[in-house]
Amino acid sequence: MNRVVAMILAGGAGERLSILAAERAKPAVPFGGRYRIIDFTLSNCANSGIYNVAVLTQFNPRSLAQHIGIGRPWDFDRTAGGIVLLQPFLSRSSRDWYKGTADAVYQNLYYLEDQRVDEVLILSGDHVYAMRYDYMIATHRNRRADVTVAVTEVPLEEASRFGIITIDHNERVVNFEEKPKTAKSNFASMGIYVFNKDILNDCLGGCVQKEVGYDFGHDVLPEIIGKYKVYGYRFRGYWRDVGTIESYWQANMDLIVDLPELNLYNPETEIRTVYQNLAPVKSGPKAQIARGLVSNGAIINGRVENSVISPGVFVEEGAVVKDSIIFDDVTVGKGAIVDRSIIDKQVWIGPGCHIGYGDDFTPNQEEPEYLNTGITIVGKRAKIPGDVRVGRNCKIDCWVESADFASKLIPSGGSVTRESLGRHSI
Repeated sequence: MNRVVAMILAGGAGERLSILAAERAKPAVPFGGRYRIIDFTLSNCANSGIYNVAVLTQFNPRSLAQHIGIGRPWDFDRTAGGIVLLQPFLSRSSRDWYKGTADAVYQNLYYLEDQRVDEVLILSGDHVYAMRYDYMIATHRNRRADVTVAVTEVPLEEASRFGIITIDHNERVVNFEEKPKTAKSNFASMGIYVFNKDILNDCLGGCVQKEVGYDFGHDVLPEIIGKYKVYGYRFRGYWRDVGTIESYWQANMDLIVDLPELNLYNPETEIRTVYQNLAPVKSGPKAQIARGLVSNGAIINGRVENSVISPGVFVEEGAVVKDSIIFDDVTVGKGAIVDRSIIDKQVWIGPGCHIGYGDDFTPNQEEPEYLNTGITIVGKRAKIPGDVRVGRNCKIDCWVESADFASKLIPSGGSVTRESLGRHSI
């Protein structure tokens, strides 16, 4: 695979993830207790023997850059190849902020010109899956394809959420529809493309004339079908786009079933991440853990049920965490209840609180399109005073203080923000 360069698109703002992506790029959002979302794509590259990798960043790149570093966990810290982060910059030329996935690659064609490679592997940094890209590339070469697109089967009733690809009996791509109301196929594009290097240059030639967004799915793929030899590559494993609060929560919950489709324990598809030198999990005399992932450094004195617990979490005596995802260094106070919620890093939940309270599923008033399935989210470093009840589909902003809570009850669909009280958001 030394004749392949991977370009990972990791610049998305992740608006549909609400405050989880407020202070970090979407690929940097924690996942599965100890990982970040981008770890899956980076690990897939390493497991496939692809060590020449470029990560294209844009929105809030600091935490993502800090996490990747020089790429040591994925064996990218090497003399030949390695990993590089490419960010947009302004110059006297026509360079500008990335205006789409294809535009991001187009603005970095200068980087590709210096690479002695035959193929360019285009990847998204915000999907959760384990895949051997070398198998896909080998199929691409055997077919003498110009472009290969990875596809996976989705339920026909959900096809309108995806870019849908139709392939013939030779698995050649014959049609593409972006989020069709009535789909002709149930093969969804995974946003994974193998381009011959010279073909990619030709395909992106018209990108410079675009004034607005220019994406591979919406713009490039429909233009090249019939013009080049474009094939589909069927992927039969677990794959999830975790771009919404509901899909993100469900993908985490998928990890804690008895036989998860995504096997984190398979050494052949090992998911690597930055190592944290933390003490083992400690459970107190009254602790109960029923079907959950609990990371090193956590101390459990209460009850954890159907939940994902990240490093450094402290669940105090009498507290209950159920159907929830708890990020690093969160404290859940005595007798508190966290139900069907996502709690960001370094949050303090006071004693006797109830997060995810009641049976009212009123959508969030500020973000009804994103928070409408009963999941409540609490932003990074928020402090929730004791005995507060927070309903369903609520949003507690990052950095709020105890004084920001005007009432002991936040009804379903409500929000607590610092701006509403005239404070500066951080």
